[in-house]
Amino acid sequence: MIKSQRINQLKEYVFEHESVSLEELVRHFDVSMNTIRRDVKDLVDSGVFRKVYGGVSVNHSTLVVFDERKDRNLTKKQEIGRLAAQYVENGDVIFIDSGTTTIEMLPFISQKQITVVTNNFDFIHQAKPYPGLSIFSTGGMFERKTDSFVGFQSIELLKKYNINKAFVASTGVSLTNGVTNSSPLETDIKSTVVQKSLNVFLLIDDSKFDKYALTTYCSLSDIDVLVTNSTPNEDYVKYAKEHNVKIATP
Repeated sequence: MIKSQRINQLKEYVFEHESVSLEELVRHFDVSMNTIRRDVKDLVDSGVFRKVYGGVSVNHSTLVVFDERKDRNLTKKQEIGRLAAQYVENGDVIFIDSGTTTIEMLPFISQKQITVVTNNFDFIHQAKPYPGLSIFSTGGMFERKTDSFVGFQSIELLKKYNINKAFVASTGVSLTNGVTNSSPLETDIKSTVVQKSLNVFLLIDDSKFDKYALTTYCSLSDIDVLVTNSTPNEDYVKYAKEHNVKIATP
């Protein structure tokens, strides 16, 4: 395995396990301790991870930039994107949220005839080859850490659109704190979209449950369909039934 491949797999492994020892990484990747130490140093230097005694862990004190987040749980995100895309029909006016999960819908809606409103820079860029997708940007300031457009201009523009289906992302979800996000600059945009849309779809993988971030942008009861890769625990299933939230899984 070449170094770049190993580094990418190493990042995903640490993201999945939150904190791992160097010895565990040596065993898992079947390389020497010196190799792992060099790889870990590269990860720590990126600012996304931090050293802990005998190992490395995710650095939760920083907002992880888009390019680092997009490799985390990629297979799960692709499955969630496929599931969510099944709810999109020709003629829909949809909102695609910023995030590394919502962008995975693109391969599955690329041949549809729909209108897409989005603040997701990567989605806009990657959707260029597909003429059936009429794309409207929210505009505003470009936030590099999230690859998204933010600001009051975006919010005012969103209020004018009649969106029938919104596909939103979240840093973490809990029953007590609701649907949360790490970037305060995005919170008002997400809240506005939830309020304006006829149907709201939340796309999260199973690592996001019982986690919460800096700001809450809506209650879990404001979601119409929760799209995830596996059925959450009984508390969430009960909550969903009580609040008419559909849970969509493979």
